[in-house]
Amino acid sequence: MSEEVRSRDVELSDDEVIGAASVLLAQRGHAKAAALMLDANVRIEKGTVHEETMTYSYDREYQEVILELEPHLMNNSGYLLRDIKSAFETVGIGCGRNIDDVSIREVIPRVGPNWREQLARELKGGHQTNLARTVRLEPRHPIEDGLHFTNEWEHRVYQVLKEHQARLPENETIGIMPLGALRVPGHTFEPDFLITYRGRVGVIEVDGPHHKGRASADRSRDRLFKHAGVRDVDRLCVEDSTTKEEVEKFVTDFLKHLVS
Repeated sequence: MSEEVRSRDVELSDDEVIGAASVLLAQRGHAKAAALMLDANVRIEKGTVHEETMTYSYDREYQEVILELEPHLMNNSGYLLRDIKSAFETVGIGCGRNIDDVSIREVIPRVGPNWREQLARELKGGHQTNLARTVRLEPRHPIEDGLHFTNEWEHRVYQVLKEHQARLPENETIGIMPLGALRVPGHTFEPDFLITYRGRVGVIEVDGPHHKGRASADRSRDRLFKHAGVRDVDRLCVEDSTTKEEVEKFVTDFLKHLVS
């Protein structure tokens, strides 16, 4: 067992369990399984199940680890499942949590009344996104300047960025790339915004309420960005930035830090 798991004889949060299992996979030499943890949306579901024996019946608590994967990641994921299960079982024993099972689920596309148009775009190569490979878009996602955005929060950030861009001199302005695919060793990611400014490159990620429990995966992903030459990665939590003024301050601080 890894030193991190052995040294903590205390209760771990769900995110810490996921992080410890992911690190343990890497330490065991299961690089592909560990890398899959970065690409997956991982959560731990808890519940109770009623069981009966010949003499008595009881309710037993269970915990199941769910890995949600985009369709293009499903093909070779099955053979990695045994190593992932073993890592979670080890971490569970080390922190007093009974992990009953680990399962892999495919992300179900979100569709709306215009699903036929969405399907036609997919068959043509998925050109609905901005150079991206498989960004999940809401059925009626925002579009501006020919650019697509996953949700309204990203669209609002884009509008603030564009206003900031308009205030800068034409020979010293910023470039804004929403949802552009970026290849780093072993992964292809789509950061919410790739920003260029004064010869520097930064990334802005817009984290909505659904993003809770992914801190360890976010740190690993941010590290990969920086290793690939991205100078700064910053995250805007929409729950903490509800007004335009707060978003404007975030953008101003981000650009100052990017070139400092």
